[in-house]
Amino acid sequence: MVTAALVIIPTYNERESLPRQLDAVLAAAPEVHVLVVDDGSPDGTGEWAQQRSDQDPRIHVLRRTAKNGLGAAYLAGFAWGLERGYPLLCEMDADGSHRAVDLPALLARCADADLVIGSRWIPGGSVVNWPWHRRVLSVGANTYVRLALGISVHDATAGFRVYRADLLRELGLGGVASQGYCFQVDMAWRALRAGAQVAEVPITFVEREAGQSKMSGAIIREALVKVTVWGAAHRLRQLGSLFRRRA
Repeated sequence: MVTAALVIIPTYNERESLPRQLDAVLAAAPEVHVLVVDDGSPDGTGEWAQQRSDQDPRIHVLRRTAKNGLGAAYLAGFAWGLERGYPLLCEMDADGSHRAVDLPALLARCADADLVIGSRWIPGGSVVNWPWHRRVLSVGANTYVRLALGISVHDATAGFRVYRADLLRELGLGGVASQGYCFQVDMAWRALRAGAQVAEVPITFVEREAGQSKMSGAIIREALVKVTVWGAAHRLRQLGSLFRRRA
């Protein structure tokens, strides 16, 4: 039986940043295993990761043939990890924006939580090297999510998080088709509706030093539309329940 946590790192053209992140993760938490999910990077990321895997039994590689988005990469990583019996599955970026030194705190918090989110927007959390408009976008998006869905999570768009395997099995991931910001909100929303214990741990988010961000206007629009639809449906259900009780 596998007792280590599995850190899932999706990659697409991260040949420059991935070596540093892998070294940092295994230095901060030597007991974890890492799964690199590469979407056919033309810069050779997948090939390099496979060579590293051949040298270190803690490193695994799942190579896919097409760039299908962040959500699809994580879902493939979850399926891989669940099939092999990992008890904890962690999402983490390849570019160093998720600091490896924060990983042990997230893993430790799983002792009494089903989902642990590394949060930028709770006391003790912070961001480094972000322009003001990125801060406004992230704070505004998370405020909108809290108001629309009626949840208390302060950083539902965060991509540094750890799930208990039992929670992922309970959620049933076949219907998840969201990407980017929306994928993270979708998963947190599903966990909360399932009655999961969700905790936030403060982290320092550091803007990437190498490569290019995969965020796009289409991903932001998807999140806005879907959260609005989910929120409207949630409020309608609440009103329906209220009317039924009064009747």
